Amino acid sequence: MKRIIISTLIILSVLSCKKDHPVDGDGLLITPRQECYVSNFELLGADYVTVLTKQPVIDTTAQTVSVIVQFGTDLKNLFPQFTLATDCKLDPKIVGKVDFSDLANPKEYNVISGNRQISKTYKVLITVQPR
Repeated sequence: MKRIIISTLIILSVLSCKKDHPVDGDGLLITPRQECYVSNFELLGADYVTVLTKQPVIDTTAQTVSVIVQFGTDLKNLFPQFTLATDCKLDPKIVGKVDFSDLANPKEYNVISGNRQISKTYKVLITVQPR
């Protein structure tokens, strides 16, 4: 009787550990959501204070994020912060300072939907405020 109870408990614990929800390579939950867009953007300087002069303009059709930064901003040491649609993820991941100094070649980020089947490439267009 004791063996049957222990065997039953082992089987139940194995079955309860079964993954009901798939995860991607980053350990993030894959959901059925197809939405895929940037909803907000912030750009911080080395002191973690915003360098933007006004709100970003996010164009979900053209897939661009346009910002104006303060004159004198160190474009080689910025921290971009994206707010994405629910369950989306960003590629490449932002793990530290980003160099935005090459204004002729905007940085590109892929926004990937919750179901991991839709990807949209957004360009971050930076303009430096004139003196």
